[in-house]
Amino acid sequence: MATNGKVNGRWAGIERPYTQDDVERLRGTVHVEHTLARLGAERLWELLQTEDYVPTLGALTGGQAVQMAKAGLKAIYLSGWQVAADGNLAGQTYPDQSLYPSNSGPALVRRLNNALLRADQIHAAEGDTDTYWLAPIVADAEAGFGGPLNAFELMKAFIEAGAAGVHFEDQLSSEKKCGHLGGKVLVPTGHFLRTLAAARLAADVCGVPTVLVARTDALSAKLVTSDSDPADEPFLTGDRTAEGFFRVREGLEAAIARGRAAAPYADLVWFETSTPDLGEAREFAQAVHEEFQGKLLAYNCSPSFNWRAHLDDSEIASFQEDLAELGYRFQFVTLAGFHSLNAAMFELARGYAQEGMSAYVRLQEGEFALEEDGYSATRHQREAGAGYFDAVAQAVSGGQSSTLALEGSTEAAQFRT
Repeated sequence: MATNGKVNGRWAGIERPYTQDDVERLRGTVHVEHTLARLGAERLWELLQTEDYVPTLGALTGGQAVQMAKAGLKAIYLSGWQVAADGNLAGQTYPDQSLYPSNSGPALVRRLNNALLRADQIHAAEGDTDTYWLAPIVADAEAGFGGPLNAFELMKAFIEAGAAGVHFEDQLSSEKKCGHLGGKVLVPTGHFLRTLAAARLAADVCGVPTVLVARTDALSAKLVTSDSDPADEPFLTGDRTAEGFFRVREGLEAAIARGRAAAPYADLVWFETSTPDLGEAREFAQAVHEEFQGKLLAYNCSPSFNWRAHLDDSEIASFQEDLAELGYRFQFVTLAGFHSLNAAMFELARGYAQEGMSAYVRLQEGEFALEEDGYSATRHQREAGAGYFDAVAQAVSGGQSSTLALEGSTEAAQFRT
């Protein structure tokens, strides 16, 4: 670990406002191993160094995470928006405004990792170890659900759940909004840097090189909680709201200032955008790299954009490669799980309501066709681990079990193996 950033390797350019003695004092005498988080962070960092860019999709369920890994994606994104809308421990449907319990994100990370672990176990038991199933998960910590102490605890919870990377944003947690909603309130720049430092400290205390991503919403946020931070003075308008917030000028200049401030504290920097604008992305990247050469960047290829309203087919096709040339190494479609799940189910349900079983059989035939590309969820009993637990039963019975689940099943009789 380095405190001044003047080192080569993993921690080059990273600043820590605390010492190794602070870390040791806070760690305690029992050093708990966080294997999934450590392996994921190491693999994610390697991918960021060796791949042109790392494309990911947001997973909402364990099954989606498994299909992403099976289809060849090398990392997975976990969106706070999706947690709010359909994956939180309150069992509620919420907008992306930090209304859900703060342990919901770590719980979903654990669920995705458990699904990936089971897939690994199933395939290994069948003698197939070619696929690396534990795709590293980059998780959304929102605005930290409070101050730096909340960020410290939340980062630890994500690490305990096996997250490889975590991102924090510079909004006020009690007024947090999706980056594509209005009414966003920023915290002062210095407050945000303390949040990032708290998250890094938590990772150091846990002994894991978690990839830390700093996101700024300054491109479209018009309010800040305080006028006390000199870093924010160039953007203050002098006006205040009825709630006591201070009005600020939003825009790319403000996002660049925040991105530069966060760069020494984070592994990647991300500015939330309103449209897929390559020129805007270039200007931000160049401004950050003027001060922090080679700093890795992240980009949200958001479903909130109407892509065809802004880009033609050729521009869409080359957009991610063009971003990668600018240094945007981690690129993600945040709400892919939500949209794919809803669109697929609506299509099936509409057909089923109109045609009955013919519509479902079309779905099944589509699954059969995908098997040539490695799809295997057609055999849902095996996909969920029935064969794996048959192997457990055989092991404990000395190979004499008479209650094996797949043997004599309709799946074994009617589906290809």
